[in-house]
Amino acid sequence: MTTEVLRYTAFSSDPAGGNPAGVVLDAAGLDDEAMLGIAAGLGYSETAFLTAPPEGLAGEPGRAFTVRYFSPKAEVPFCGHATVATAVALGERIGPGELVLATRAGTVPVSVTSRDGLLRATLTSVQPHTEEIGAADLAEALAALDWPEADLDPAFPPRIAYAGARHLVLGAATRARLADLAYDFARLEALMRRLDLTTVQLVWRAGPTEFHVRDPFPVGGVVEDPATGAAAAAFGAYARELGLVAEDSVLTLHQGADLGRPGVLTVELRAGDPRVRVGGEGVRIA
Repeated sequence: MTTEVLRYTAFSSDPAGGNPAGVVLDAAGLDDEAMLGIAAGLGYSETAFLTAPPEGLAGEPGRAFTVRYFSPKAEVPFCGHATVATAVALGERIGPGELVLATRAGTVPVSVTSRDGLLRATLTSVQPHTEEIGAADLAEALAALDWPEADLDPAFPPRIAYAGARHLVLGAATRARLADLAYDFARLEALMRRLDLTTVQLVWRAGPTEFHVRDPFPVGGVVEDPATGAAAAAFGAYARELGLVAEDSVLTLHQGADLGRPGVLTVELRAGDPRVRVGGEGVRIA
């Protein structure tokens, strides 16, 4: 059996920007080992695999699916950029509209729209939350990153944030600190596995609702994720909970420029709705 593996980038309209993801629209018949093998062979930070929806999943017939995400090293419960890539791929085939995805983290609705010939996908996260990180674990994270504590922005208290996957959020005091990323891969990976973290979300504030972010991803087998939708959702929940932004806000996150793959993630917060919406454009990689 030949499995068609599509390649899309998410959070950019340029195939050379954003975060590339693999997309398998028909993964029926693939077991875990086969899916992991495809993801490892492709080498992107994640590949999404679609199968039929579970019984009882809401959504229009033909527009609801089960999706699983694999990095080159392991399955992950949720991946934002691969969700956007998958939604754009589906939008090209079945048209813009509403999708419903059953993920390991929960049900994720996705809206696909078209404007000026470009498709854009916006996912709605599962219920988010944040939690404290212990002093010893924070010290180990900073040591692995080789960040002195003085390089942290005191306005951004370190927290573990969740909106489908767990991310450690750290604020950088300067853009130069964020740009200078050279960390101990094995040491950070060990800490992240112990704390069940997917990435470390490093953030620098450029304006009231504008941020630059980077995401080390050693547990996925890559040094850095170029654009991280799940971390963007987690950060939106974190920023709102700590009062760093208004309850009703639209945030712009710039990611990937330091890797030569610039992308833009839009994070929408709505008063009265704890969930976070993350959107961006996507395009197929030839």
